[in-house]
Amino acid sequence: MTPAPAFVLKVDVDTHVGLREGAPRLLELFAKHGVRASWFVTMGPDHTGRSVLRVFRQKGFLAKMMRSSAPSLYPLSTMLRGTLLPSVPVVSTQPERLTDIERSGHELGIHGWDHVHWHDDLGRMDRAEVDEEVGKASELFEQIVGRRPDRFAAPGWQCTENSLRSTDALGILLRSDTRGTSPYRPRAGGYTSPTPEIPTTLPTLDEILGRCGTTTDDLTRAYEGWIDFGGLNVHTVHTEVEGAAYLPQLDALLHRVRSELPVKTLGEVAAALGDPAELPVEGVESGELPGRGGTVARQGAV
Repeated sequence: MTPAPAFVLKVDVDTHVGLREGAPRLLELFAKHGVRASWFVTMGPDHTGRSVLRVFRQKGFLAKMMRSSAPSLYPLSTMLRGTLLPSVPVVSTQPERLTDIERSGHELGIHGWDHVHWHDDLGRMDRAEVDEEVGKASELFEQIVGRRPDRFAAPGWQCTENSLRSTDALGILLRSDTRGTSPYRPRAGGYTSPTPEIPTTLPTLDEILGRCGTTTDDLTRAYEGWIDFGGLNVHTVHTEVEGAAYLPQLDALLHRVRSELPVKTLGEVAAALGDPAELPVEGVESGELPGRGGTVARQGAV
């Protein structure tokens, strides 16, 4: 089934400060516009400072950091977490933030346990290691929210056969692990997931900062050029970016989008797809994207 035209807000929470400060700002903005979003929260430690090592490992990472002025988007304390400063739990020190999201009417799922570890090391993890990451995230989510998570989004759009198997074993109803164009069932290695994958279809703000300008008007115009007003658009925003310095940009984009497209959640899109078995099966391929350092999992032909 071809999904109906819509604009989907997918919110990734990667850090302690993102949940503490960015999430409340986004909740206020969404209430102002009367829209619901699909939130995915990193459940474990904030090791953001360790991501600086990508400068030495990932092609294009340093250029992206400089072009988007990424260090200025995060407090110094966050940039040093897990290196010169100790890591801090994202969720367990502020569990009320998690329940605030759900009480506000939004969808809530997990974004892994240790965001940096998953992002940088997933390809080297065996099934037991992935199970441990997913299991710890699921257990803490259940302790706080009172139910098992049924939605998952992979940190950094990193997806492997082991991660598909582990999250399916958790019993999730939908995933958003990849970059692509339309809903499908993902295949990696010798495994085909029975769970609908609804990929991020639009570039993220950090990928276009500096390439498409830096002002609210410039960035909103750029997104207008990418949005398919006759199709499904999944936009991933971050509490650390749109929930902070670039909140006005997201406000302007929502003003523009809501005049022409319904704003839906990933769950609403998945429910309208019907039987997941009828979705096409497509391979998950690793590839580069403009403006992003390293590689991500992308929707591709089997």
